[in-house]
Amino acid sequence: MARQTTTSAEAGRTSREPLSRERALAAALTVADAEGLGAVTMRRLATELGVEAMSLYHHVANKDDVLDGITDVVIGEIHVPPSGTPWRSAMRDRAISAHQVLLAHPWSPMLIMSRFNIGPGMTGYLDATLGRLREGGFSIHGALDAWHTLDSHIYGFTLQELQLPFNASDNAQVSADVIDLFDPTRYPYVVEVVTEVSRTGRVERFEFGLDLILDGLERDLARQAAGPV
Repeated sequence: MARQTTTSAEAGRTSREPLSRERALAAALTVADAEGLGAVTMRRLATELGVEAMSLYHHVANKDDVLDGITDVVIGEIHVPPSGTPWRSAMRDRAISAHQVLLAHPWSPMLIMSRFNIGPGMTGYLDATLGRLREGGFSIHGALDAWHTLDSHIYGFTLQELQLPFNASDNAQVSADVIDLFDPTRYPYVVEVVTEVSRTGRVERFEFGLDLILDGLERDLARQAAGPV
């Protein structure tokens, strides 16, 4: 009996994981993280997956569908503590997790803020976030105020951090390099601050603003619970 041989190409086709929406989105996420959203095209994804471009359309409708999909995947990476967690601890952990996830996917903050997303990742994230606030005693409007205020800090701080023209770890060196550009007689407080940063390498702390917001929300919740004065 003749021995049947298998070529390497046939072996690859046999062992290759079936194409799916999940695989397509995972490939898109990898490309976006490495090269930015501009590199995410249907042709590029097909190359990454080793398939014909037309095969992708059985799993993702178009590039917009891919962008919605990877946005939802990123949101799904954010940890929101489970029901029963005190609201303040839950919101603090949620905010820190969101900050870390958004930094890990630098393209994601602007995309998340600019797209209408009702995927399972976003829907679950919002339900858990609002749930911890409502369970903690916030009214519906109070929960919405808390959510929007916290997210303003999360996205604002993260975008500012991502848009810096240098790494935060280089603060001391950058400050030392520019300090001589300022006239201390005209800008004494700028020189004072830049000198201090050049000495200490100070890095702005996400948790500082977060805790101020949580303190304010806690006071507001207590005031509402006390009722009219």
